[in-house]
Amino acid sequence: MASILDFLDTEKGKEFINSSSKEVNESPEKVKSALGMALPMILGAIKKNTDAPDGAQKLNAELEKEKHDGSVLDKIGIGGLSGLMGEGSGILGHVLGGSQSKIATAVGSAIGMDAGKVNKLLQMAAPVVMGILGKQKRKDNVESGGGISDLVGSVLGSNSSHDQSLLETFMNSDKGENIAGNVAGKIFGGKGKSKGLGDFFKG
Repeated sequence: MASILDFLDTEKGKEFINSSSKEVNESPEKVKSALGMALPMILGAIKKNTDAPDGAQKLNAELEKEKHDGSVLDKIGIGGLSGLMGEGSGILGHVLGGSQSKIATAVGSAIGMDAGKVNKLLQMAAPVVMGILGKQKRKDNVESGGGISDLVGSVLGSNSSHDQSLLETFMNSDKGENIAGNVAGKIFGGKGKSKGLGDFFKG
């Protein structure tokens, strides 16, 4: 099943990891571990918010904004990510509230990274998450209500309603890069193949 974690194994995801590692002065491997824990937490909090009708409507309105159209994915690796922190802080404040510091501390303790650095990673990651959601929303013409909740669930990896399109979104972020085989091997190499995706990379 496609999920936000599969993004980290794309070329664009690797660019994000490498750029983030320079911003926080930690190894790419450790940053990937931190993001692997943090990204599902951010999406899980967003998903929880969309369970309420007004929450789904508010997220839909936010994703309609031009800044969340996915263009942030094209800017990764161009001039660093520090410019995303201000916007990311606002997103996290709304989504996580007072839990942000607890999440940063928990992730930092688990992988041996300073909580302050994890906080920076969270702030840089939040606009990227919103960009992925916004790009996917436009690709699949998702409207508010249950459609938005399903969309977040797909990116989180808890349902498969947008699996094929989500993989295309990840790969379309890597303009000109032939990463399909690599991604396919990681996603479909083991058990639990998603229904309807078996022939996706053939031909």
